[in-house]
Amino acid sequence: MEINFSKYNDGLVPAIVQDSSTGKVLMLGFMNEEALQKTQQSGKVTFFSRSKNRLWTKGEESGNFLLLKNILPDCDKDTLLIKAEPLGPVCHTGADTCWNEKNEMDDFLFYLENVINSRKKTSKEGSYVAALFAKGINKMAQKVGEEAVELAIESKDSNDELFLNEAADLIFHFLILLNAKEHNLHDVIDVLKKRHTK
Repeated sequence: MEINFSKYNDGLVPAIVQDSSTGKVLMLGFMNEEALQKTQQSGKVTFFSRSKNRLWTKGEESGNFLLLKNILPDCDKDTLLIKAEPLGPVCHTGADTCWNEKNEMDDFLFYLENVINSRKKTSKEGSYVAALFAKGINKMAQKVGEEAVELAIESKDSNDELFLNEAADLIFHFLILLNAKEHNLHDVIDVLKKRHTK
């Protein structure tokens, strides 16, 4: 990867950090050649701090590291897009991003996947999702089947509210079953994309 570090007098290039899962822009930092090399070697996003006048690995004090997933140079090779997995809030204020945005996908279904994933780890007494996970894969599969039948029955009537509620129940339980099988919506979307391109 060729980066034009000499374009700017200080030898630094802007590095925009984006969450590799949600797509949200998390922060902007600056890298010199040494910071880029350390990032690639350690797998933790490292910048050159102009205020500290040294290399600075994000999270070195807080533990909220940015785990490197990918680095892309822009068309002029003087700006970097860093795709990373944040291990906690990114901003020094405690916010998810330096623009005070919630770090979640704009698509609600992906957000719901994250909620399901976190709920399955809670006490089964306090969560329907956790209780369903505790009952095992057969119960989850059964629930998907039941919801599919209920949706089919409601599709024959003209009550839109009931039909949409059953559709929501089916999607919700389908997401739970996907999670239990250690898959997610992206996996299903990939299959659909491959079919679409045939």
